[in-house]
Amino acid sequence: MSSEVLDRSLVLEAVRVTEIAAIAAWELAGRGDEKAADQAAVDAMRTALNDLDIDGEIVIGEGERDEAPMLYIGEKVGKGGKTKIDIALDPLEGTTLTAKAMANALAVMAWAPKGTLLNAPDTYMDKIACGPGLPAGVIDLDKSPADNVRAIAKAKGVEPSDVTVCVLDRPRHAEIIASLRSVGARVYLITDGDVAGVINTADPTTGVDLYVGQGGAPEGVLACAALKCVGGQFQGRLVFRNNDERNRAARVGITDLDKKYDLHEMVRADAIFAATGVTSGALLDGVTFKDGFVHTHTLVMNSATRTVREVRMKRPV
Repeated sequence: MSSEVLDRSLVLEAVRVTEIAAIAAWELAGRGDEKAADQAAVDAMRTALNDLDIDGEIVIGEGERDEAPMLYIGEKVGKGGKTKIDIALDPLEGTTLTAKAMANALAVMAWAPKGTLLNAPDTYMDKIACGPGLPAGVIDLDKSPADNVRAIAKAKGVEPSDVTVCVLDRPRHAEIIASLRSVGARVYLITDGDVAGVINTADPTTGVDLYVGQGGAPEGVLACAALKCVGGQFQGRLVFRNNDERNRAARVGITDLDKKYDLHEMVRADAIFAATGVTSGALLDGVTFKDGFVHTHTLVMNSATRTVREVRMKRPV
């Protein structure tokens, strides 16, 4: 089924969808209106998905149906047909970044054969991730950040002080940051966008070896789709702050609330991942308009073929 779903034409369609969403969001970059930027990306992505010959279902989206009028969890998209896929998406990862015209905002999407993406509830998740080329099991969510740095350093044959760790700059991560710095690790703090934060570990040009911290569970599924394409590692555990969040998990079929998920439990088959830069950042250049043309920069990955492509598009406005 994977080879049927993940053919070359769908890889190209994935690029087109995230490009359209990124351009729509960029139109509102720096305008100070997070909701308007997000809505523009949502509307554009929904329209693009509904133009495809797919039988798609949103499993990671903008929220539950009563909270999100478009691209809600369970929404059907596409014209229909034999190609049945699960879709995980974040039409605009970095709404605040976009509203303030700051770096690293992305339009992100992943898809996989139907029934193979984890239906993660809209809660937090404790996460740890690293890129390819390391021994299996080198990272462990249940070990301290310092111990994980030591393990990464040993596997790479370097000192802990040579390891760079990406962490969301949040008060809740104070203990994590202290643990990392206790062994001399370099801490790369980001203000938003933990999908991009995890993907940084998969790109050697970023210099990031490890991602640690607590972020959105839906974003964890998106990040795992990207890591699956390059052979990275990921572990995550859902975090529940109240009964409402536990009920969200129950509604999507999760019964073991303490389960530690690895990458292949969150993305259980081959996947396509695409991300287009809205604003320029460590991974991708942002949307630009120059001399009557719009330019975009997209990263697209296919785990079935282990291919990673950078796509630069230029078309008349």
